[in-house]
Amino acid sequence: MSDWADEIEVASHLAREAGRRIMLLYEKGVAVSYKGDNDPVTEADKEANSIIIEGLALHFPHDGIIAEESPLPLKPLGNDRVWYVDPLDGTKEFIAHNGEFSIMIGMSLSGCSQLGVVYWPSHDQLFAGVTDREAWVEHHGKTFPLQAAQTKHPQTLTLVTSRSHRSPNLSKINQTLNIAAEHPMGSVGLKVGFITQGNADVYIEPGPFTKLWDACAPEAILRGAGGCFTDLHGNPIHYATNEWRNMHGLVGCTKDCHQRVIQALTGLCVSCDV
Repeated sequence: MSDWADEIEVASHLAREAGRRIMLLYEKGVAVSYKGDNDPVTEADKEANSIIIEGLALHFPHDGIIAEESPLPLKPLGNDRVWYVDPLDGTKEFIAHNGEFSIMIGMSLSGCSQLGVVYWPSHDQLFAGVTDREAWVEHHGKTFPLQAAQTKHPQTLTLVTSRSHRSPNLSKINQTLNIAAEHPMGSVGLKVGFITQGNADVYIEPGPFTKLWDACAPEAILRGAGGCFTDLHGNPIHYATNEWRNMHGLVGCTKDCHQRVIQALTGLCVSCDV
């Protein structure tokens, strides 16, 4: 493993620990409240958040931590290393009881995604990666490398999209890109995992509806597997900012189709972008 082994080990342990607590509450059932319009939160979100941030603070006391269910800083953190935590990505899927939710823990270095883990507790499947180096998945006690450099059928791409809030702009995008199949799925991390396992070619979020904690861990895993992860214009995602929303959307895909996807989106960005 890389020289980020300690960080990956701690993040993986905390993701699994949070996942165990989430699954207990998943089976028990929990009350739902709302942080905002169409933005649910549960006891599972909050308890997982506490487990992860307390563990990160214990092991890496000098690192910054930004988590979805914690108060956000008023200005960008000055730390060179900042953790981005989504303790339960796919709260709507958790509530719907369809199993498509994950725990995502990523770390940025100097404003760039450096490493990340995504844990799928309902399947006991953990994705991990170091940006532009390596990525792997752990399942049933075995570890397998991940690759996302090439599409299986370059002429007809396969898209993985949101199950609970699919953008209406995707219909036009599908026509432009000649999308042959579309797979709805919860959690950004699970969508990226789907791509790294060769089950899809591209993920597109055309609006400002994700946050930095939705992006940091998935980016490290997808890029670690040889894929690409940018905004709609093909630009890098910057994490040293106090604009928590990904204002220019997200694109994650295999490396060989990235330029094609960005070029296709260029003529559509007026309607898709902010």
